[in-house]
Amino acid sequence: MTEWNAMTYEGKDTILRVVRQEAEQFFALAEQTDAWERQTACTDWTTRDAVAHIIDTTEGYFRAFDAARSGTEAPEPFGLPVMHEKANEFATAFRGVPQAELMQRLRDDFHKMQELLDAIGPDDWTGFMVTHAYMGPVPAFFYAAGQLMDYGVHSWDIREGSGRNHALSGDAADLLVPFMFAIWQGTVAADAGGDPFTIGIRVGGRNAGDYRVTIADGALTYEPGEIESLPAYLEFDAASMVLCAFGRCNTGTVRGDSALAERFLNSFFRI
Repeated sequence: MTEWNAMTYEGKDTILRVVRQEAEQFFALAEQTDAWERQTACTDWTTRDAVAHIIDTTEGYFRAFDAARSGTEAPEPFGLPVMHEKANEFATAFRGVPQAELMQRLRDDFHKMQELLDAIGPDDWTGFMVTHAYMGPVPAFFYAAGQLMDYGVHSWDIREGSGRNHALSGDAADLLVPFMFAIWQGTVAADAGGDPFTIGIRVGGRNAGDYRVTIADGALTYEPGEIESLPAYLEFDAASMVLCAFGRCNTGTVRGDSALAERFLNSFFRI
């Protein structure tokens, strides 16, 4: 179902539509007066800080695209290991800005980013490389996924902070599934040593499939393949895989060696 694979141009309209849905949901949650100073699922972040984080991230995208288009040398990427620290530093710098002012800035940034992404053609969607502040050069389509991660996952964070039962949108989760392997690749912990091992991942949804995932020499590789002969595999629905990869929930069903599955799940640092 290529329209649900945002790594292809065929998936562009789908992901931009779902980003708009998730953003409107986020705006509705964040504009509630009683939610502004309420704790979210992100440690030490209120709704206000989640709003500030997305502003900082999106405006960083603008600078990254400007640099790529002009041929200007981009700043050296920070790297994912310091993302938690840097994102918190940048987000909390907005504390004290009134809610209405910050929300208007967020909406303005969102519409500008939508226009930027909407204008990208088929060749540039996959071939135009833009230096991400933490991950380095990535194709243009990754920035649509970044917007979906921000608006979709942080909406989940705000709802989690409300104490009400809730769930992650299936459309958002399905689109994000392919990107979770990249998140895992970029967040293998420095102490994830020991003997190499291979574990299976089975995920449902529109991007369903079985994957053989190997961690060796501090790096993760993956490929589609048969998993039931492996010593262990983990089953996820799409939302559970996303929330697991982002460190929001302990989710997944273990089939086989539970110790090996836990070794895999504890091989990553959180961002």
